[in-house]
Amino acid sequence: MTDSLAHPHLRYEPAATEPAGPRDIVILGSTGSIGTQAIDIVLRNPGRFRVTALSAAGGRVDLLADQAHQLRVAAVAVAREDVVPALREALAARYGAGEPLPEILAGPDAATDLAASPCHTVLNGITGSIGLAPTLAALKAGRVLALANKESLIVGGPLVKAVAEPGQIVPVDSEHSALFQALAGGERSEVRKLVVTASGGPFRGRTQRELAEVTPAQALAHPTWSMGPVVTINSATLVNKGLEVIEAHLLFDVPFDRIEVVVHPQSYIHSMVEFTDGSTLAQASPPDMRMPIALGLGWPERVPDAAPGVDWTKAQTWEFFPLDTRAFPSVALACHVGDLGGTAPAVFNAANEECVDAFLAGGLPFTGIVDTVAEVVAEHGVPANGTSLTVADVLQAETWARARARELAARAARTSSEARV
Repeated sequence: MTDSLAHPHLRYEPAATEPAGPRDIVILGSTGSIGTQAIDIVLRNPGRFRVTALSAAGGRVDLLADQAHQLRVAAVAVAREDVVPALREALAARYGAGEPLPEILAGPDAATDLAASPCHTVLNGITGSIGLAPTLAALKAGRVLALANKESLIVGGPLVKAVAEPGQIVPVDSEHSALFQALAGGERSEVRKLVVTASGGPFRGRTQRELAEVTPAQALAHPTWSMGPVVTINSATLVNKGLEVIEAHLLFDVPFDRIEVVVHPQSYIHSMVEFTDGSTLAQASPPDMRMPIALGLGWPERVPDAAPGVDWTKAQTWEFFPLDTRAFPSVALACHVGDLGGTAPAVFNAANEECVDAFLAGGLPFTGIVDTVAEVVAEHGVPANGTSLTVADVLQAETWARARARELAARAARTSSEARV
């Protein structure tokens, strides 16, 4: 296991010596869940961190302006060029007379430009595969990458591995942060397997037949975490866990047959590493994303009081269950896709996003999400360019997968409608 992207025994050092004082941070996806929690950590640790730039999609202009003013950033970026006038007006309303406004970047490449700007660490909290270009830009520029955008690694794994130095990526997903920490407890040659925990979502214990009747409202009611709609549905189908298994394989260079998923409803154990002597190291904390975010920003140092710890004065029970692979086939499908490599993970991810949209719109049953994704993956077949992947390959595969998933979802909706008539 020598090809790890996130190796806890190695600390990546930027070419230039880090200056004394606060560490300069760029936050991509600042108005989302990861971004807002990261800003909370920064504001509570002004002597440790300084945010130099922010990026967002552009749907929450007022919040972005508030963040920019509060943090006094040098630049803000939005993917939507049409919101620039509103953003400029919102910024002007918050800054005093004579105060310089931050530079505004806009367009699909704006976040990528910020990712390569001068700083120590880039936190990529963007949702979706559009985070691939900023991930590559940050790595090529020699920045430490606090990675919350799992999709960029999944769809562009070979591309990321080609440019990342060992230890340059610090994972921010709670599961991978847990593995990152637990792996520090032994040598790489001593690792027997990685155990990735899953809450089980809102439908743990239901049969495949019972899942067919699930509504969008039910699927959006996650019992533990507060997340966006796509990630919440992915958690309900366990597609999210499948993506995390692929990510763990790529980050830590552990074969798929040595990565196991176990259901842990309380979400206090975020993942575990089993070593060859039979011991298992687990990372435990209450379900609060601020802890792994703070570790990503501060690595190799921990940020004091980033999030509450476990209250050991209260009685509590933590449960673990084997994964029901019949009711939730998404993890096995993800492992198959990861083994295929090439553009297959991009096809899997893009088709899933389209199927989630179709389900939320009422055009696809809950179980139809993974069934349709599996059909798209099967049609895609074995990628021929697994060893020579390019960004263009990824984009082309995603475009095809999205179109095909929409066609299959529309066909399923028509069939369902005709059956009701």
